[in-house]
Amino acid sequence: MQRLHARYPFLEAARDAVATEAVDLATIVEQDRAVVDRARERVVAALEAGETGEPRRETRTELLSYPVARVLVSMVEERVLVRKYARTEAESAYERFTDDFEETTELKSVESAGLDLETVLAEFDLQEPIRETPDGYRIDVGTYLLLAEDCWGDEWRLVNRALADGEVPVTDGELLTLLQEAVRSRIEDGLPFDVPTEIASALEDDADEIREVLSELDLTREIDTVVPDLFPPCMKALLDQVQKGEHLPHHSRFAITAFLASIGMSTDEIVDLYRVNSSFGEEMTRYQTDHIRGDTSPTEYSPPSCATMKSYGDCVNKDDLCERIPHPMAYYEERIDEADDDEVEDWRETNGDDGQEASGD
Repeated sequence: MQRLHARYPFLEAARDAVATEAVDLATIVEQDRAVVDRARERVVAALEAGETGEPRRETRTELLSYPVARVLVSMVEERVLVRKYARTEAESAYERFTDDFEETTELKSVESAGLDLETVLAEFDLQEPIRETPDGYRIDVGTYLLLAEDCWGDEWRLVNRALADGEVPVTDGELLTLLQEAVRSRIEDGLPFDVPTEIASALEDDADEIREVLSELDLTREIDTVVPDLFPPCMKALLDQVQKGEHLPHHSRFAITAFLASIGMSTDEIVDLYRVNSSFGEEMTRYQTDHIRGDTSPTEYSPPSCATMKSYGDCVNKDDLCERIPHPMAYYEERIDEADDDEVEDWRETNGDDGQEASGD
């Protein structure tokens, strides 16, 4: 087992390495607690922090934790967990192969312990559909549509690309994002699967722990109350910008829209908030909102975690509760739970009829 396989456990070579070692998964989950603990950590960290946790020094433990993590995700059998876990593993892979590619001045690698671009393209059978050009890369339109299907933002829509001769031009950075999507799709493929009883019995306590974490964080079905005064500081700030008609970057617009959808606001209500923007376009705003809600896409997107908000510069005005909360939805739920009944007035009921705006002040 190579360190490369532990860094990129979704590779076919990593799978082959595990098969070559004739590893018996049932024996692993019963006898190797280090592997199971790391596997559980991968899943819990994905839910709580949008990361995969601290890699282990021992290559065998790190590599074997990946298939065990997939077993745990399958045992919990929740679509939101599958999506969150796959996306987080893909984001970790993106960070690693981006670092590997940057070891040279071009997106090509000399011999190293990491991956090079050609290897990643070959891994996903993308060598022919993707061609390098002096300005970046060109991708066959069919391949582009598959890879960009879950990419959020106007810039990914085919109508906004300079399609020519059946090819779509992309920048170096956009190519890396599309490769991340290829990784996510592979990791998600086949999840959840049926877990043999012998293995499931050995991992039941670990799966229960993940279910408990998930029940605390997956709040989209439990909250249908809009109280801006109780919003986390980051969402208050974004809502304030929306209501002032300020332009939001794509990641900020996604964050506030996903948050509002997750706490029960309808597409019509969210669209109405954006009307004050001078560049407001109802059709596009409605399309984006429906996409995030999962009405016109295969995915119902959750709001970004605190770690993701911080990475994009959207984590602002942190208070004491922020210091111990990993997700804006968890913050909002706790504020609602702690509030007196007279503080929890849904602004849609109190202000909706007379046209007053929601306010976080």
